[in-house]
Amino acid sequence: MVLPPPVALPDFPWDTLAPYADKARVHPGGLIDLSVGTPVDPTPAVVQVTLAAAAEAPGYPMTWGTAVLRETIAAWFARRRGVPGIDPDGVLPTIGSKELVAWLPTLLGLGPGDRVAYPALSYPTYEVGVRLARATPVPFTGITELGPVTPATAPKLVWVNSPANPTGQVLGVDHLAKVVRWARRIGAVVASDECYAELDWRDPSEGGARGPGEPTGVPSILDRRVCQGDPQGLLVVYSLSKQSNLAGYRAAFVAGDTELVSRILQVRKHAGMMMPTPVQRAMQAALTDDAHVVEQRSRYARRRDVLTAAFTAAGYTVEHSEAGLYLWLTRGQDCWEAVDGLAARGILVAPGSFYGSLGARHIRVALTAPDERVEQVAGRLLGEPGN
Repeated sequence: MVLPPPVALPDFPWDTLAPYADKARVHPGGLIDLSVGTPVDPTPAVVQVTLAAAAEAPGYPMTWGTAVLRETIAAWFARRRGVPGIDPDGVLPTIGSKELVAWLPTLLGLGPGDRVAYPALSYPTYEVGVRLARATPVPFTGITELGPVTPATAPKLVWVNSPANPTGQVLGVDHLAKVVRWARRIGAVVASDECYAELDWRDPSEGGARGPGEPTGVPSILDRRVCQGDPQGLLVVYSLSKQSNLAGYRAAFVAGDTELVSRILQVRKHAGMMMPTPVQRAMQAALTDDAHVVEQRSRYARRRDVLTAAFTAAGYTVEHSEAGLYLWLTRGQDCWEAVDGLAARGILVAPGSFYGSLGARHIRVALTAPDERVEQVAGRLLGEPGN
């Protein structure tokens, strides 16, 4: 049997953290894990009750999702993102957002010879998705460095991420509009990963939400001010893992250009990429209940305040981090040196190099440890190793 060579994928980043996790575990107080943004708080009761009530589901689910779910997502866009008029035909539930990120180039039919652009400092799965499609990855720090382009060098797909992982940076309306205009001139699809949009820490004077229950101030690529009300060539990826503690449910969706969504849908039908019916019902319940989102955001805000104060007192500088689930920190040292030093104090963080070479002197700190563990961070940072 002769098979093509395997796709060249990087090592799974978090596997390389294992020795540092082992080192942190021997601390007398145990491990405080701030390395991964996995929720630790309860799944909302309204979601659990809905999931249980939908447990009788003997038939195959709809790949496209129920009409009610797609209409609920469209209504959520209007209520929470300030984007009315989303066509439910341009909405599709996905089995978490990571699988959609990883498979989008393939689902769009991209392959060898096609170029896919993504932020040079970013979530590693953007690059993985390009490599799975055997396309050409093109990391960039700004669209100006991608142009002028020719038909041979123009990317077919451009990823943006706001609020960004790992930096927490928010892209404004003007920036996003510039990306959209540029992509439309060269015929590229823009996919916008917006899964941290509900975690906006800016005050109203900086563009943040005005108060509890108000729409998030983070602009979407589908905002009328960005795309002039035309979703052509645009896709938004969103996950409920962060806002609703549903990482274990794999509840997410893609929305935007109806033609693109239809194209993705046809492939997913053949591939059996279907969100289970009980999860569809649970997702619908989560997207119609804003109270639990406000409650969870408040939990993360408290932890963010504690961790910001602790790391700042220990000599770290917080960069960006105006939204999202992380603090992006630097003390000027190599990121792995910082990881090792913190592991000696029983604290595990992610090295910035996981997200590209530009992060070599940064660490990423997640807000997802339980409150009692977060409260212990300051003492460990300012005390002697082992205390």
